[in-house]
Order: sequence, then C-alpha cells, then structure tokens
Amino acid sequence: MAGKTVKNNSLGMILLKGRTFIALIILVIFFSFCAPNFTTANSIVLMLRHTSLYGLLALGMTLVIITGGIDLSVGSVVGLVGMLMGGMLNEGLRLPFMSGTIYPNVPLILLIVAVVAILIGLVSGLLIAYLNVPAFIATLGTMYVCRGFAMLRNGGATFPNLLGSEELGNLGFPTIGSGSITVFGLDIPYAILIFVVLALLSLFILKFTSLGNQIYAVGGNERAATLSGIKTKRIKLFVYMFSALMAAICSMINTSQLRAAHPAAGESWEMNAIASVVLGGTSMSGGIGTIGGTIVGALVINVLNDGMTMMGVSSFWQQVIRGVVIVVAVVIDQLQASLQKKIALQLRNQ
Repeated sequence: MAGKTVKNNSLGMILLKGRTFIALIILVIFFSFCAPNFTTANSIVLMLRHTSLYGLLALGMTLVIITGGIDLSVGSVVGLVGMLMGGMLNEGLRLPFMSGTIYPNVPLILLIVAVVAILIGLVSGLLIAYLNVPAFIATLGTMYVCRGFAMLRNGGATFPNLLGSEELGNLGFPTIGSGSITVFGLDIPYAILIFVVLALLSLFILKFTSLGNQIYAVGGNERAATLSGIKTKRIKLFVYMFSALMAAICSMINTSQLRAAHPAAGESWEMNAIASVVLGGTSMSGGIGTIGGTIVGALVINVLNDGMTMMGVSSFWQQVIRGVVIVVAVVIDQLQASLQKKIALQLRNQ
C-alpha cells in the first residue's frame, strides 16, 4: 500500500515538475486558435525578442534566488543604464579633470555602463553579505537610488535619436537591438542570439563549475556551506553583480531597439523576471532551480503577454492575470516542496 502511495506521489511530482512546460503548450494551443496571426513567423520572432529582454533579467535573478535572495533593483538598473548611454551618445562625457567633453565610441560606452552596473550589484551584495541587510530591503533601496539617478540624469526627460554621428565616431548603437542575421530566410535578431549565448553561459556556470555547486550550496544551507569552507559572502557578491550585469545588457538591447532612453524604462520588469524564475521551478527558499526552467518560465510570461495583447485584452486585466499567475506559481512551489517531503518520509518508512 505504501509503495502504491509513493508511486502515485511520484506521478504527481512528475506533473508538478513539468507544470511550466505543460502550461506553455496549453497557452500556445489556446492563442493559436484565439489570437490572429499568433503562429506566424514574424509573431514568433517578436515573442522571442520580448522573451530575450525579460529572459536576461531572469537569468541573473535565477542565480540570486537559488542563493535564497531576491533582487528588486534590476528594472531600475535598466532605466539608469539606458540614461547613462543616452547621455554619453548625445551629450558626451564630461570628466572632472578635463576642460572639454569627450564622445566615447559605442564599445567604450557599453564597457562603461557594464562596469557601473557591476558596481551597483557589488553595493547590493556588500549590504547583504557583509552588513546582513535583508536582500529585500537592500535591493529595494538600490532600486529607488538607481531610479532616482535615472530621473536626475536629464531632469526626467528622454534622450531621443540615439543614432550617433560619423563626426563624433559613435555610430552603430542601433545595430545592437535592431540588427539581425538571416537563417534559412528568417531574420534572427541579435537580441535573441545574445540571450541564447548568455543563457548557455549561465547554464554552464550552474551545471559544470564548482561555482555553480557553491551557489546551490549557499541556497540549500548557508551555515553548512560556510562550515564546509565555501566563501558564502563572495558567492553572494558574485550573484548580485551578475544579476546587475544582465540588467545592463538588457538595457543595451532595449535602448538600442527604441533608439531612445527614458528614465522610466524597466519599471516593474523585475516582477516579470521573478515570475519567470518562479514559474520555471526555482524555489523562493533557495537551493533549487535551473536555467532551462527559467527559460520556459520566461516563454510562458511572454506568450501570455503577447497573446493577450493580440486578443485585445485590456492592459488592466493583463496586470490582474499576471498577478494571479505569480501567486499560483508560488502556491504550486510550496505544494511541490510539501510533496517532496512526504515522498522522502514514505521512502524512509518502507
């Protein structure tokens, strides 16, 4: 009798673990019938492009949540990085020790904002790892600071027409977000390729390096990880710096696509990233999660968003539905954890 119960629970566990993929299939089938042009090649590429933006934030968020933390600042980092790039492209860079203004080329601009983002992640990591500030509070504070500086950069105004000029040597910025490569007659945006490469990098870190094992160990049991010799504070610094870097790359792509920088860019994007991660099976308690699951979760969120838009669903109702999806995902995550404990207990009693 006990063996039958374990078998039934195991079937339930398989369904729970595959819940996000099952949900994705159901959504694709539903919108294929209900939303016009949903399955056309152009619509699919557009959805993948949207997924690449939220997906980049979700990659960094996955590592953070696996350690048992949270990063609420990524959306604001997107806005701040965009404003910094817009300022350097349109107004140049004024250095304190120079009388004039320099106009960095595009690669140098990208390097500068990447470093700034990493430093923001470092600040969050230091607050959390060394000053024991709860991750929610530390990154909430960072979120407001970054958004405030984004607003201050140009008095709340947009930097438009980020095309650069040949005279200043800063052409080429729009190519990052709007450029593409043709594969079998289909134009694949660089944004999707960048996301795929960084997803593979994140997968490699988590599955095939000692760093990945240590990230899981910190989230599973931080005290045990510390006692086993793992530098838990350094691991926390890394994941928050990595998360901020992913937000910077997301901003590079988004700002390049729009060819404009707005200080409100990225607002609430952290919620989509968190939803993607949780839907993908990463436990909010830490220690459990995969990059593959996060990618499927990001696809679910963006198929849902784009499908509802194509159906003409009100943006207000879209917010309600996304909120319900997040709550349901967390409830199912708790159900999965409870079922795993029950199976382990039954196996010990056999």
